[in-house]
Amino acid sequence: MKSYFKIILGVAICVSLFSFTPIKDKYFEISKNIEIFSNLYKELNTYYVDEVDPAQLMRTGIDAMVASLDPFTNYISESQIEQYRYLNQGKYDGVGARIRKIGDYVTIIEPYEGSAAHAAGLKAGDQIISINGQSAEGKTNDDVIRIMRGVSGTDIDLVIKRPGEASNKSIQLVRGEVTVPNVPYSGMVRDGVGYVVLSTFTANAGNNIRKAVRKMQEENPDMKGVVLDLRGNGGGLLSEAVSLCNVFVEKNIEVVSTRSKRKEWDKSYKTPAAPLAADLPLVVLINKSSASASEIVSGVMQDLDRGVVMGQRSYGKGLVQNTKELGYNSRLKITIAKYYIPSGRCIQSVEYENGEPVDIPDNERTSFKTLNGRTVLDGGGVSPDVVLELPHSSALLTALQEQGTIFNYVTQYMLKNGAITDIASFEFEDFDDFRSYCEKEQFSFESKTEKELKALLETMEEDKFGNVSSQKLTELSKELEAEKTAMFDTNKEDIINMIELDIASRIGFQNGKIARKLLNDSELSSAIELLNDTARYQKILNP
Repeated sequence: MKSYFKIILGVAICVSLFSFTPIKDKYFEISKNIEIFSNLYKELNTYYVDEVDPAQLMRTGIDAMVASLDPFTNYISESQIEQYRYLNQGKYDGVGARIRKIGDYVTIIEPYEGSAAHAAGLKAGDQIISINGQSAEGKTNDDVIRIMRGVSGTDIDLVIKRPGEASNKSIQLVRGEVTVPNVPYSGMVRDGVGYVVLSTFTANAGNNIRKAVRKMQEENPDMKGVVLDLRGNGGGLLSEAVSLCNVFVEKNIEVVSTRSKRKEWDKSYKTPAAPLAADLPLVVLINKSSASASEIVSGVMQDLDRGVVMGQRSYGKGLVQNTKELGYNSRLKITIAKYYIPSGRCIQSVEYENGEPVDIPDNERTSFKTLNGRTVLDGGGVSPDVVLELPHSSALLTALQEQGTIFNYVTQYMLKNGAITDIASFEFEDFDDFRSYCEKEQFSFESKTEKELKALLETMEEDKFGNVSSQKLTELSKELEAEKTAMFDTNKEDIINMIELDIASRIGFQNGKIARKLLNDSELSSAIELLNDTARYQKILNP
C-alpha cells in the first residue's frame, strides 16, 4: 500500500511540475493580471469621488499599455476606422477637403479636386460656422473631421462664412467616397529628366508609379533618368514597397525579408514580375520624414546599387505592423516583425524619445556591404549616398505658417486678383503689400532666442542679480526685437515662394501646387544635375 501511495505521489509531483512550465506560468500571470485590472476598473467606476467616463478611462489604460511597447503599436477605435482606412487604402467616406483651425473656427484649406466639397463650391478660406445645425465655434480639427466623415450618400449641412461676403452661406453636401491619389504628380522636369512623387504606400502605389514612368518613357524616348521623390512619405503597405521596387529591379530578386519571434512567421519577398525600367538611371530623394516602406525602397535601391539615394538620413522604422480585429469595429495595429533589406541590415532605430527616434552615431551602427561592395550601415535609418543640406527655415517662416498669416493673406489677395490662370509664369510682386498686411493684423512671434532670454531674466530676478546685468539683457531683448523686423527682408525670397505655392494650390489644387514647388526645389535641381553627369553617377555606385 505504501509503495502505491509513493507511485501516486510521484505522478502528482510530475503533473505538478509539468503544469508549471514557463508557458503555463505565463498564462496564469495573464489571467491573474486581467482579473486585477477588471477589479480595479470596477472599483474606480464605482467609488471614485468624481464621475468618470468609463470609455475614456479604459481608453487611457489601453493607450498607456500600447505606448509602453513602440510608437507604431496602436489601438484603433470605431471612431478612428475611417482614418485607418484612409492610411491603408488612400480613401475614406466624407466630403473631401483639407481643413485647419485658424482662430475660433475650422477653415477649409483646400477642397480636393473632384470631391463633394469641390462640387458644392467650397473654397479655400471658407470658415465653418455650423455643422448640421450645431455651432462649430471652438471645435478642433478632429471634432470636425469626425462629423464630416460618415456613410457615403448621406447629407451634411454646413453654414460657412466666406471672405468678402457680408452674410453667411448655407451649403448642403452629399458624402461620398474620397480617393486621395498616392501619385499626385509626375512628368518631365528639365534637361531630359523625369520626376514622380509618391505621397504614401496605399493600394496600387507600385502600379501607379509603373504607369507614370511608362508614360514618361513613351512620350520621351530619350529620357536620361528619373527622380523618385519619397520625401515626407511615412510608408504604408509592405506589398506596395515590393511592387515599387519591381519597377526598377529584375524579376525574382529578394528585396526584403521579415523576421518575427516565431520562425514559421518569417517571410521573404521577391520581385514577382519583369521590371519596367531596369537600366534607367535613378535618383531617390528622401528626408528625415521618409519612413517604413519608403526606407525599404530607398534601402533596396542602395543595397543593390540600382540608384543613388539623395537627401537626409531617413526616419529609421524597420518594423512591420499587422491589424487584429477586437470586436465592436475596433482594431489593434501591432508590430509583428522586423524587416531586413538585401545587404542583411535592419534600419530600425533602437531608441525613442517622445515617439521620435533618437539619433544613433555612425560609429555605433553595424556596417554591411552593397552588391558592388560599398559600405552601408544598419540602425537609425537609411543614410543617403549624397547628403544634401536641409532647406533653410527660420522662426519667422514657421510662425507665418502656424498662425495662418500667409494663408489668410492669400485669401484676401485672391479676392482682388482672382483672374490668375497661368500658374507656371505667375510671379508675386506685392511684398510691400504683404508687409503692410502683417502690420495691420499685428502679426508677432517669439523666437527661440527670445524665449531663452526671457527665462534667463526671470532666473536672474529669482537669484537677486544686480540691476546692471538685467538692464543689459533687457537692452539685448530690444535689439532682438528690432532684428526680427529685419528678418522679413532676409527671408523675403522664402516668403514669396510660400505665397506663390498657396496661390498655386487655390488655382491648380494639389497638382498645381507641386508643379509650382518644383520650380524652386534645390534638392530636385541637385538630382537633375547628377543624372546629367553620367561619370559622377557611375562613380557613386561603382567606387
